[in-house]
Amino acid sequence: MKIYLVGGAVRDRLLGREAAERDWVVVGASPEALLEHGYKPVGKDFPVFLHPETGEEYALARTERKTAPGYHGFEFYTDTDVTLEDDLVRRDLTINAMAEDEAGNLIDPHGGQNDLAARRLRHVSPAFREDPVRILRVARFAARLAPLGFAVAGETQTLMREMVTAGEADHLVAERVWKELARALAEPRPDVFVRVLRDCGALARVLPEVDRLFGVPQPAKYHPEIDTGEHVLLALRAAAAKKAAPEAIFAVLMHDLGKAATPADELPRHIAHDARGVPLVRAACERLGAPRDWRELALVVTREHLKIHRALELRPKTLIELLTALDAWRRPERFAHVLAACAADTRGRKGNEDANYSPADYLERVRTAAAAVRVETEGREGPEIGRALYAARVAAAGEVRKQWNCRIPRGLAY
Repeated sequence: MKIYLVGGAVRDRLLGREAAERDWVVVGASPEALLEHGYKPVGKDFPVFLHPETGEEYALARTERKTAPGYHGFEFYTDTDVTLEDDLVRRDLTINAMAEDEAGNLIDPHGGQNDLAARRLRHVSPAFREDPVRILRVARFAARLAPLGFAVAGETQTLMREMVTAGEADHLVAERVWKELARALAEPRPDVFVRVLRDCGALARVLPEVDRLFGVPQPAKYHPEIDTGEHVLLALRAAAAKKAAPEAIFAVLMHDLGKAATPADELPRHIAHDARGVPLVRAACERLGAPRDWRELALVVTREHLKIHRALELRPKTLIELLTALDAWRRPERFAHVLAACAADTRGRKGNEDANYSPADYLERVRTAAAAVRVETEGREGPEIGRALYAARVAAAGEVRKQWNCRIPRGLAY
């Protein structure tokens, strides 16, 4: 029995990065042998075990054979005659198909080290085309490694495009799409994830609502980039640059879906695109199986982002109504995510990348002041208390507004 460190841990060591986790491949062993050594089985589709002390994953070396379309259409072979080289050739990218033996010697049969030096994401073999999830994985690795100068190799991009044309991407299940999307939104360049998928045609299959935004014009006065899809990419990049939470970045991805539904005779203006976007966001989240809190955040940002942008124009009464609609009193953490998404929307405009987003500071000041007010409850019934609290909050908002020296501009469009 021989054990090798494989995949991301080897790749990250060569890049001088700390590995988040370590995975191991076991050659020449049976499941029974690992069980005898105290390993705990966890694999559903093929034998994977947890080390009895470290908890790290140890997988038996395996080969696979395509038997049906999609992610689950494989048969696995894990007998003791499977070699390390047999196992590595089935992996997705050359930079993930390297291993180290127990003495620290590098095993690199597919040129992964050269591709690391060239900053190239290249598939290992034609077997890549058998698993459509690999399209999403390549896009996610591009999002992770873009700050280091990595890009998808031309031949790999061509192969992914061929897979999409052949219908392989149509077999992607929502669960896997969501898993890869959520992980990609936590990477340094989530915009690159979307770009790679669009370049190979997969975006139209997995996120058609986002794909339809490309080519939709916006007023150049407010959006020098003009194209709505390009604006969303800029906003994603801006959100990641400010370390926004992944759920806030998902809201950025979703917030302008309504612009694809603007009637042609109204373009490039997008009147009521916030309201048009709500059912589109709801349907996309339902299809993807987005968690409830992510879904609610995306919906509230879509519905309210225009009002938030105009916060400095709003009268005290309208400010309190907006904060109530955002549930800012009970959910301050989500409120912060809403503001982060709206700030990214503003910064996601050509030449506006470093803009100060005043509405965020202003609304947080109003929320803090309004949340701190207290009213007399003795001798009052519920509705009366509610009216008194509302009036006190409006008054607090008015005081903040005076301190900010706000006025109500007319004709301001955003």
